[in-house]
Amino acid sequence: MANDRGFSLNSLVEILKASAEPTRLRLLVLLSSGDLTVSDLTEILGQSQPRISRHLKLLAEAGLIERYQEGAWAWFRLLRDGESAALTRKIIESASVADAVITRDQARLVQVRASRAEKASEYFSQNAEGWDQLRKLHVAEAKVEAALRAMVGARPVDAFLDLGTGTGRLLQLFEGIYRSATGVDASREMLAVARANLEKAGLAKATIRLGDIFNLPLESETYDLVSIHQVLHFLENPELALAEAARMLRPGGRLVVVDFAPHGLDSLRSDHHHARLGFSHQQMSDWLEEIGLDIVEVKDLTPETAGEALTVTIWLARDRRIEIAADSAPAFSATSRRS
Repeated sequence: MANDRGFSLNSLVEILKASAEPTRLRLLVLLSSGDLTVSDLTEILGQSQPRISRHLKLLAEAGLIERYQEGAWAWFRLLRDGESAALTRKIIESASVADAVITRDQARLVQVRASRAEKASEYFSQNAEGWDQLRKLHVAEAKVEAALRAMVGARPVDAFLDLGTGTGRLLQLFEGIYRSATGVDASREMLAVARANLEKAGLAKATIRLGDIFNLPLESETYDLVSIHQVLHFLENPELALAEAARMLRPGGRLVVVDFAPHGLDSLRSDHHHARLGFSHQQMSDWLEEIGLDIVEVKDLTPETAGEALTVTIWLARDRRIEIAADSAPAFSATSRRS
């Protein structure tokens, strides 16, 4: 579509034609602030849903935005990668923020997001008591986050994936090191909380997706860093989730897992729906080894409180394919786990 010196004439004309219409340009400006639904855009622009949908279709066909499904809802976002993404950003940045129409759209966007945040906050408040009780059983989150930051380091990554993203906290924690990020969760209610938190933080480079951790709606080998934070103990077959996470890694990519060390609090099964009572170093090592990952570092965080307290363990592993490829090509093909 584009060569080293720019776009072909036809490609450039198609991109400019797609964006050179008032409603479509307004849509692009709005989507530059984050993902939005047709319903959101209809409410903000005050136009009919068929009209908005038609404009979105034209923008998608021109390769300026993309559409993804979340249950019955269709979400739209700007393309972050590809040949037209940079040009789209330049077009958006050329629009004056002082323009009366854009100013009005942004004000309505704030109202839509405020309404969404209110609903998310209501859900979070209703469930906060149970989460707070569980937090009291293990080391403080601040300590876990500090250890996570130290273990992952400050080296920039291109793409970050957080599985079971919950409130989207890790998307905020690592915002300084990634160019783009995706948070996936199976709960629509938690996704609403995460979206509200990301919008409040102004994190437009992170997006949220509804998805099954065992069958992710994402392309293989897309991410440099993948995290699974306090999710595996809810799963009957956590090793399958680890394998799916490994499928997402680019060669040499890293997986960081945060979960409980083995414990005897059987009440967590009934009170908090835990399927597993923690994971040993050996068990996690065996699972990661089987899916082609080498453990780089392991850290146990023991709470200072006495009694029935849970130790949190962090495992950092790396995809070994680059090392194998450096030794010999046949070894890589024999060990490859992506097919």
